[in-house]
Amino acid sequence: MSTATALAGELTEVADGVFAFVQPDGGWCLNNAGLVTGDDGRGVLVDTAATEARARRLREEVLRVAGTPPRTLVNTHFHGDHTFGNHLFPEAVVVAHERTRSDMAAAGLHLTSLWPDVCWGDIELALPEVTFRDALTVHAGGVRVELLHLGPAAHTTNDTVVWLPAQRVLFTGDLVMSGVTPFCVMGSVGGSLEALERMRGLDPLVVVPGHGPVGGPEVLDANEAYFLRLRDLARRGVAEGVSPLELARATGPGPFADLLDAERLVPNLHRAYAEERGAAPGEALDIPALFREMTEYHGGLPVCRA
Repeated sequence: MSTATALAGELTEVADGVFAFVQPDGGWCLNNAGLVTGDDGRGVLVDTAATEARARRLREEVLRVAGTPPRTLVNTHFHGDHTFGNHLFPEAVVVAHERTRSDMAAAGLHLTSLWPDVCWGDIELALPEVTFRDALTVHAGGVRVELLHLGPAAHTTNDTVVWLPAQRVLFTGDLVMSGVTPFCVMGSVGGSLEALERMRGLDPLVVVPGHGPVGGPEVLDANEAYFLRLRDLARRGVAEGVSPLELARATGPGPFADLLDAERLVPNLHRAYAEERGAAPGEALDIPALFREMTEYHGGLPVCRA
């Protein structure tokens, strides 16, 4: 496999008829997607990609593996790296949690303004056409595909996992990262821990995270350890009257220094502080201000290789 192909991503079979589309290195906007193929050609695609070029690459891979476009496209949440390529799969009915649709509409293409140097291409919003509140089951031929909303707030307020009980494969969206710093600024720390516990209860054999390499249940444990430290740091910071930025500078990422995008510690701490002070899960924070503070902590704009 060439370097160009590796960077673009490719579908790899993780169970019989189930594929993961992994985009190295998994940093900002380099998300994962997935495909469930059925014996009747009614495939289910899980998420798309951030840029036109990457979404077109995903479509090429889907056609290579399945031979036909997917009939169903599930968005795990509203962020553009998982949804901006929806419009390049016009044959598919887009399905998501009900708040995914409303949050997508509200956010629009704002993500592109954060990294204006990225070649986003010709992208447009394609909102979900079918929405659900708690759970929904779809079928890819004989494969049962369960969509479960893990709320009220974890990574966002509209996180969906895609669970294949017979194959024991779990597509987590950004509720789980692998080798990448978790991100809960639009959700909650406590909700992330609860979501991890619910995912662990499914007893998955294969875990396809939102970013980073495919793993097993140990990926859930690694994310849990990060959030537990985050909660402990916030309790300390609130008690001592230290700001999230000051605390991040004093402590750094600690045992999680090897994870990509360690600068997420700053906005994550803001979310954890808000919870310690009684904020409801998913309560709105000033995300642009926190992104600026994260950039200050990082010493410059975080790199996005999308």
